Amino acid sequence: MPNVPSRKSVVIAGAGIVGLSVAWFLQEAGAEVTVVERREVASGSSWGNAGWISPGLSIPIPEPSILRYGLKSLADADSPLYVPPTLDVGIWRFLLNFARHCNMSDWKSSMSALTALNGISISAYDQLVSAESALEVHSAPIIAAFRDRSEAKALIHEFDLIRSSGQALETAEMEGGEIHEQLPLLSRGVKFAIRIDGQRFIDPSTFTIGLGEAVVRRGGRILTGKSVTSIGREKGRVAVHTSDSEVIACDAAVLATGAWLNALGKGLGVKERVQAGRGYSFVVPTGRPVPSPIYFPGVRVACTPSGEDGLRVAGTMEFRAPDAAFDSRRLAAIIRSATGLLEGVDWSARRLEWVGPRPVTADGLPLIGESAMPGVYIAGGHGMWGVTLGPATGRELAHQITEGKTPSVLLPFLPTRR
Repeated sequence: MPNVPSRKSVVIAGAGIVGLSVAWFLQEAGAEVTVVERREVASGSSWGNAGWISPGLSIPIPEPSILRYGLKSLADADSPLYVPPTLDVGIWRFLLNFARHCNMSDWKSSMSALTALNGISISAYDQLVSAESALEVHSAPIIAAFRDRSEAKALIHEFDLIRSSGQALETAEMEGGEIHEQLPLLSRGVKFAIRIDGQRFIDPSTFTIGLGEAVVRRGGRILTGKSVTSIGREKGRVAVHTSDSEVIACDAAVLATGAWLNALGKGLGVKERVQAGRGYSFVVPTGRPVPSPIYFPGVRVACTPSGEDGLRVAGTMEFRAPDAAFDSRRLAAIIRSATGLLEGVDWSARRLEWVGPRPVTADGLPLIGESAMPGVYIAGGHGMWGVTLGPATGRELAHQITEGKTPSVLLPFLPTRR
């Protein structure tokens, strides 16, 4: 048996759902954790995203259809996929690399890798919720809605490919009155739908803040308003340097900084650029409960129940700098796309307008595992699936850190891969 050093203290950079999941599962393994967050808990992608725990839809973002549809509309501010005019060479290099992965061979390979992680995503949430009763997870199918059956051909084909990867996926088709009985909020223009069973959802900010509170209650520290500026090794330990000149010595460190991972990742052997794929959302009143999430694949808009009579409406993939200004045109584009598909929604009463930078990799796979620096780990690049895969990532990475062996489920996601 190899002599594996014990990991008694771990510093995690980033207090989103991924970083806090790592922290919580490390605590389960007996580690002392300190989380360093440049703003506040859940202030990045974990605040206003759709909040879906949807292993049935967790697939690689680069796919052949993007080349057919996306590249011709990159400069269109109304398009679900948008790249504003930019002189940032890094973004254009990322897009070129992204385009190279938009083929069926790469998609199938990446889907095969994601299938195993998707398969444990629900059980990781179950472990969290069984221990933390204050964390709420809602079970409900996701309803994919279409104007007619022909509009659903692409998604049906995608489901066939997902199943062929070995991933379990239960779906059922609905038409006509059955659709509106289940979801009266859908307009009469919706004639066909697919119910995707076995999915769940959360209120992302409430859940993530609650997870942070659980970490603190269990003895962890969360230091907000300060960022990690560098990570090195000093006197045989990992040394985490922060923006207020503090140096935290620890046995291991985890970089879970989302779309800001590049700044430190390059020095740790991370070759994949993490590009901010910014999503927008807002909440509108509906005047009645919404029983389940709704997905409009044709316009790439995701809707999630929010409170007793509200709906969080989310969409777009905007490739630009993570801290760029809020672009109201993107919000207007979401509203135009969804207006004819939903009834009884007061768009003028929207609130909680938000933009957040989802961390996207060119090959569509997250970066999870040990970096080129011993004792320093990466947990990022989850794209649109940070909520779905966050706890599973946290549980498996905690095993790796504390046991000294990479779980097989994480092998495809090595952060030092090319």
